[in-house]
Amino acid sequence: MYDLRKSPPDLYRIIQKALERGSLMGCSIDITNTFDMEAVTFKKLVKGHAYSLTGVKEVQFRGGLVKLVRLRNPWGEVEWTGAWSDSSSEWNQIDRSECGQMRVKLEDGEFWMSFSDFQREFNRLEICNLTPDTLKSDKVHKWSTSLYEGAWRRGSTAGGCRNFPATFWINPQFKVHLKEEDDERDGTEPGCSFLVALMQKDRRKLRTAGKDMETIGFAVYECLGQSAVHLKRDFFLTHGSRARSDLFINLREVSSRFKLPAGEYLIVPSTFEPNKEANFCLRVFSEKLAESEEFDDTISANIVQEEEVPEHKIDEKFKSLFRQLAGEDMQITVKELQTILNRVVGKHQDLKMDGFSMDSCRCMINLMDRDGDARLGLTEFNVLWSKIRKWLGVFRQFDLDKSGTMNAYEMRLALESAGFKLNNHLHNLLITRYAEPDLSVNFNNFICCLIRLESMYRSFTMLDTDRDGVVTFDVYQWLTLTMF
Repeated sequence: MYDLRKSPPDLYRIIQKALERGSLMGCSIDITNTFDMEAVTFKKLVKGHAYSLTGVKEVQFRGGLVKLVRLRNPWGEVEWTGAWSDSSSEWNQIDRSECGQMRVKLEDGEFWMSFSDFQREFNRLEICNLTPDTLKSDKVHKWSTSLYEGAWRRGSTAGGCRNFPATFWINPQFKVHLKEEDDERDGTEPGCSFLVALMQKDRRKLRTAGKDMETIGFAVYECLGQSAVHLKRDFFLTHGSRARSDLFINLREVSSRFKLPAGEYLIVPSTFEPNKEANFCLRVFSEKLAESEEFDDTISANIVQEEEVPEHKIDEKFKSLFRQLAGEDMQITVKELQTILNRVVGKHQDLKMDGFSMDSCRCMINLMDRDGDARLGLTEFNVLWSKIRKWLGVFRQFDLDKSGTMNAYEMRLALESAGFKLNNHLHNLLITRYAEPDLSVNFNNFICCLIRLESMYRSFTMLDTDRDGVVTFDVYQWLTLTMF
């Protein structure tokens, strides 16, 4: 969409290329009040009508080139009466054969006018760029297109715009590799032309629930040499954008055209404010073939194997404490573990939580229980205690505001520090499961999340005997894994 009062200097070339690629174009004259609708100007243009732009031509006129555009009023009858209109004298001063091909004296609503008059008389130009599957003709130069479906979700992928540097980096990220420069330069700097179109999906369905369009936009960064992993906050704090959408606006689709040097670029679509949820579709149209991909982390886990210390090497004070807590059977049950942990955590005033839940303690015992009796012996409890101390250090490190809880974005960094790299979809699932309604994550939920991740990853690794990243199991194994 172009405001013709602020159009780019190469707009005429943009129109030419759009027509070559079968794009649909419409233009209109703005109305200022209801009385303007259908009003006819002095030179017979109708305000508020949607004219279509159907052709362009440069002709020799009085010793120079004149840029012309062909427009059509679908209603017919009323046509432009200014320069280059059907009956104007300008046609008598150009080549006869060219005149015969272009000039049609019919009241069919179609007419020519100079590009300068077009920019002066009309206010708005909209270009609809069609995907290759829409274009059946072999005569048109088809766009190279890439399409990605995505979503902004609270706490995991809805980071807001660049005004929010603490969370902007969590937005979905897409790379486009522009390899070939445009064929025709017209005296301009060499570069690669491409369009970015960001559309929010399904919003009309949500109007019944009182939800309108979100305010959306995007930014484009140069990312030469970056591996295809989700870029973190530091990248965006040290790199400025090379281009961006003209504005953030609550329209169904926001699109912009750019021309940048050949290279690799990162597109970051976002809502204006963080934690605004919506599904979106991102399309990139390029004049030449361009490669693209989504930047996301590959799922992996770097789990440090805690060494099980023999009983005779365990500190005597720890042994004495364990005897007091475990009782005569020297085994800790789920209930006893809950009592122990809550007594210890209660001494840490900086942790905001109501204590460990039975579910968390059950998960811990399932992770550490080697003999399957749902209890922990001295050596098993010693390993678990080492893990909890280590994870407490991670929790405190990423509780950046020292609030006693982590927010959803801090948790993403904390999980990576603990050894787990997860993609956007998994982060969204974890936040849905372990975060409170205000997106805070307390120490109990953080520990429970890590325990489940480690337990599931260990189970997968055990079943993946040929290390190809794929396992096959029967219903018994599936139920064992998911229920216990």
